[in-house]
Amino acid sequence: MLLLFAPRLHAQERGAIALGAAVAGLGVNSRVLMIGAHPDDEDTFLIAWLSRGRHVETAYLSLTRGDGGQNVIGNELGEALGVVRTEELLAARRVDGAQQFFTRAYDFGFSKDTTDTYAHWTRDSLLGDVVRVVRAFRPHVIVAVFSGTTRDGHGQHQVSGLLARAAYDIAGDTTRFPVAPYGAPWMPAKFYRAARGNAQAGSVGMDVGEFSPLRGESYGEIAGRSRSQHKSQGFGALERKGPVMNYLQREATRVNEATAATVERSLFDGIDTSWARLSRAVSDAGARMLLDSLPSVFQTVQSAFDANHPERLIAPLERARMFVRSVCPMRQVTPCARYERVGGTVRRLTLNPDLDASIETARIRIEQALRLASGVTLEATSVETWPLHTTMPVLTALYNRGRDTIAISGGLTTGARPGASSTRLVPPGGVIRDTLFAMVDSVSQPWWLAGGRRGGTFLLPGRGAAEGSGNLYPAVQYSIDLGGAAMGVMTNVVEPVMFRIADQVKGELQRPVAAVPAISIALDQPSQYAQARAQIDREVKVVLRSADPEPRTATVRITLPDGLRTDSATRLVSFARYDAVQTVAFRLRGRLAPGTHAISVVAESGRDTFAAGYSIIDYDHIRRQRVYRPAAARIAAVDVRVPTSLRVAYVPGVSDNVAPALEQLGIRTTVVPAGEVARTDFSVFTTIVLGPRAYESHPELAAANSRLLDFARGGGTLVVQYGQYEMTQPGIMPYPITIARPHDRVTHENAPVTILDAKARELIAPNRITAEDFAGWMQERSLYMPRTFDDRYRPLLAMSDPGESVNRGAILVTPLGKGTYVYTTLAFFRQLPAGNPGAARLFVNLLSGGQATPGATP
Repeated sequence: MLLLFAPRLHAQERGAIALGAAVAGLGVNSRVLMIGAHPDDEDTFLIAWLSRGRHVETAYLSLTRGDGGQNVIGNELGEALGVVRTEELLAARRVDGAQQFFTRAYDFGFSKDTTDTYAHWTRDSLLGDVVRVVRAFRPHVIVAVFSGTTRDGHGQHQVSGLLARAAYDIAGDTTRFPVAPYGAPWMPAKFYRAARGNAQAGSVGMDVGEFSPLRGESYGEIAGRSRSQHKSQGFGALERKGPVMNYLQREATRVNEATAATVERSLFDGIDTSWARLSRAVSDAGARMLLDSLPSVFQTVQSAFDANHPERLIAPLERARMFVRSVCPMRQVTPCARYERVGGTVRRLTLNPDLDASIETARIRIEQALRLASGVTLEATSVETWPLHTTMPVLTALYNRGRDTIAISGGLTTGARPGASSTRLVPPGGVIRDTLFAMVDSVSQPWWLAGGRRGGTFLLPGRGAAEGSGNLYPAVQYSIDLGGAAMGVMTNVVEPVMFRIADQVKGELQRPVAAVPAISIALDQPSQYAQARAQIDREVKVVLRSADPEPRTATVRITLPDGLRTDSATRLVSFARYDAVQTVAFRLRGRLAPGTHAISVVAESGRDTFAAGYSIIDYDHIRRQRVYRPAAARIAAVDVRVPTSLRVAYVPGVSDNVAPALEQLGIRTTVVPAGEVARTDFSVFTTIVLGPRAYESHPELAAANSRLLDFARGGGTLVVQYGQYEMTQPGIMPYPITIARPHDRVTHENAPVTILDAKARELIAPNRITAEDFAGWMQERSLYMPRTFDDRYRPLLAMSDPGESVNRGAILVTPLGKGTYVYTTLAFFRQLPAGNPGAARLFVNLLSGGQATPGATP
């Protein structure tokens, strides 16, 4: 069985601060669910204030994982970017203390309205996912981030606002959403929409910047730190001190309809947040008596809190745990649920969802407080990657840093036999070390990717559609008696198995141990270009990793399409030790007909054949992840003419994988970091290209911009890919443009494109561009398009989404001195890495400055 782990706490979430917060939250039984469309949509101020400040059980539901956005910290796009942004959301929740949920929706990119959005998403399926989350989390209050109207500016935003309200209305309907697949019915008491800093639009306000003496910081500071986890979006935020007013607009209520929304003092107005609410809802006299006693039991725990003597909490916490367990004991019928045997399994049927959720929250908080008060710390370490189906050693160290002797037993690991079963005493300051063994039978990967996706939704492999976790990892569990052999205060300590290393600069780094194939195999470039019918002579590199702790050999075989050959279709590799990496290269020669061709490789070792590998996603602020793909590559053989004299200096921008595509097309390309622009000798180049949003991501470019413009004035071609509003700043472009707010964009990848000047040299040389070159584009055509531009620019294309005014700002060209300046807002950064043939032909023309003769110079 795989165990889900909670990542290590930050320093401010351990010790007396964490214990004090857990104890202070005992007795709080209210729940709030916030619903938005993407990672980074959430209001971290409100979340931090509710979760950390008021101990309200708080959660954020994001319809998507942000797959369709962009990435200012790396070059991941699509599903890989969704992994990054999922982990950033989980990192944010670790800071602000809330839970995280998702639906199955794949973020397909910007959409302008609900019609466009529902062309990709099935409304009833996503509504079912939202209902499932509402029924599982059981919020008393739902807060929608967006209005559900065209004011939201993004079709996915608008849909999230509409689905949030629909779920509020219908989550209690068991006819439309039956109990078996969707859970016990639930009817939230109130529905609000976020008004953020708009006091006039809000009906209830709160100071979410309140200061916490226990934490020594404000909830605004916590919110800023949470918001700053969205680093791939460039959303670093200030940690604000002082008052920060936040407002919510009440849209619906089932509890205080007679009270005007404008006179509410709290989002919980009309909701009984005491345990009396739960006591009144049960008919069992014994359970009612226990519930009536819980507030005083919790108060006893809170009165016993002493930051310097946490062990004094153990006895009152055990008493509170006994009371909570007695309300809903594990028996056939309880006030919370009843249990039915169906075949060989026992099924739990919830009878009182509110009581059930409140008791579970109290139980979790008591267990957390017990572990914190005990002073017990467990470390479980191993090598970073484990081969599947192989028993691996785990070194454990359990430290008793408390003031009383404890007793431990067990040592249960993932997928393998239990460890030592005898009870052992650990005195204060003592440590028990074990070597346990564990086994995992499925790869550690983002679980929602395991099933792939169909259209706009992920196909989830045997899981609920709205779980908020990331990976499942190997873990270790010990049973602890906090009172030694006599007292009988039992709890469990569960920790993930981690790989620990010491970085000379960063210090200690910990990574979750991952289960991987014994040998993984991947091609270094899964999508490639080639010139059709031209002579091909290139190397294809294959990267192999062995997770086997023993030496191993493997035969690598490559399968090629018609037209390509290699000196030998096999390579023999040897792995001398665990975690070894080998790279082998196949030299490919030949010619390919126009079209798409496939290359595949396999590794054969003993009786095993391996045909997949992984890429590693690794950033300091999130957990390391592995994304798997088949060991195959797609080559798009394009009918494209490339001037032989073309030599390009490429300055990367955001989410930028364009330069390798240019190399594959036979263009001599040199990557020039933005910091080197001011001192690079560009005289050897015919063309300089700036990647998307380069000025925004590299402020030093603005200071060196005169060198770039001078390059064009001297006879070169300067191609600038789209930027945002920084492009309107004086001196960035040779002549002014304007960009509207919200900006103009063409989101339909198949939107008609009109060629404005069929004789424009950039559209006829060296490749004649026709309507066919705009077929098969992905996600979008153009973004941040100029609304107006100086008459000295020549527009080449016109396009628009259905029903909108035509925009001519996709490509603007102007002579500049002896050379050419090209500004393009077309989404080349998506098309070229994906191997789109028409985009390649058009981009070569722009790089060539319209050269008519191959081999000619500017």
